[in-house]
Amino acid sequence: MTDHRIKRSASVLLLATLLLSAPLFDALPNERKPTIWNMASAFPGSAPQFGTQARSFAAKVGRLSGGTFRIAFVEPNVLARPSKLFEAVARDRIAAAWTTSAYWFEKDPAFALFASVPFGPDAPTLATWISHGGGRELRDELYEPHGLVSITCGVMAPESGGWFRRRIGSVADFDGLKMRVFGLGAETLKKFGVEPQLVAPDRLVGALRRGEIDAAEFSMPAIDLKVGLHEAGARYYYFPGWHQQSTLFELLVSRDRWEALPMAHKSQIRIACGDTIREGLAEGESLQTKAILKLKAKGVEFHRFPPKVLARLRKAWHEVAAKLSAKSRNFERIWSVLTRFREEHRVWRELGYLDE
Repeated sequence: MTDHRIKRSASVLLLATLLLSAPLFDALPNERKPTIWNMASAFPGSAPQFGTQARSFAAKVGRLSGGTFRIAFVEPNVLARPSKLFEAVARDRIAAAWTTSAYWFEKDPAFALFASVPFGPDAPTLATWISHGGGRELRDELYEPHGLVSITCGVMAPESGGWFRRRIGSVADFDGLKMRVFGLGAETLKKFGVEPQLVAPDRLVGALRRGEIDAAEFSMPAIDLKVGLHEAGARYYYFPGWHQQSTLFELLVSRDRWEALPMAHKSQIRIACGDTIREGLAEGESLQTKAILKLKAKGVEFHRFPPKVLARLRKAWHEVAAKLSAKSRNFERIWSVLTRFREEHRVWRELGYLDE
């Protein structure tokens, strides 16, 4: 074969190779289109901790995946009302939701145990129980019949005990109060004559100012300051937030959608959630001091509940827990495991930590 023919054959072979390869190159952009999930939030994106952690989590997933998996934060009430997120995700009308399991109390009070528990545990202990104390398995069993997967994805520091128009010197001072409070804390306060009111955040200041409610607990000082609760006429600000020593946020996903997700994307979600928990713990602690000083400068009076009030509230909470255990087999089982874990863990806490 002459050099000319050899060169010509080589050129034909190269051209054929390029033509055969062309469809592969055309297909690459389609194969690499990012997976995009809409994540409906129960809380506004501008709300410190409540919403800012959700936005932070979504951004982390995008960075960890190199843009191949993106989670779009969607403000409350756009895709579904916060109270309807459970059903919306279960029916796969929404890819995911950022919320807290306390909202599902009416479905089964056991759900609330994975959000916050009166008189603790605090956030590190609650997270430890879920991760390494059997809590995760119990949570998975609770959500499984509903076709849902719940992943702990954020955390918030302790809340305040509430804003009141009058001083709280004894549990008798709770009697007859219409108070914005929900979840397990609300069930406890009912025993002292409180009428729980679930008022939306955007209506809270107005409702307190107009006298539609007499008292309100919403969140921690930094968030209460932003909401403007100090301007609503209830000047007595009580601590500690016995009803909510920590708050865990969950990422809610349908089981079918979760199981269809590539392992790499599942790992990216878990890593981003873990870092958001770390961020939430540190940020929650860092925000409060300046907020407290600002509130004091505005004339807010800070008080701690008297020890005798806290003792009565604690006793009442255990009575509520016993009542809920009789009502819900799930609550009884999970509360029992959590109580046993705390008793065992207390041995280490008493030995290893200083009382400040």
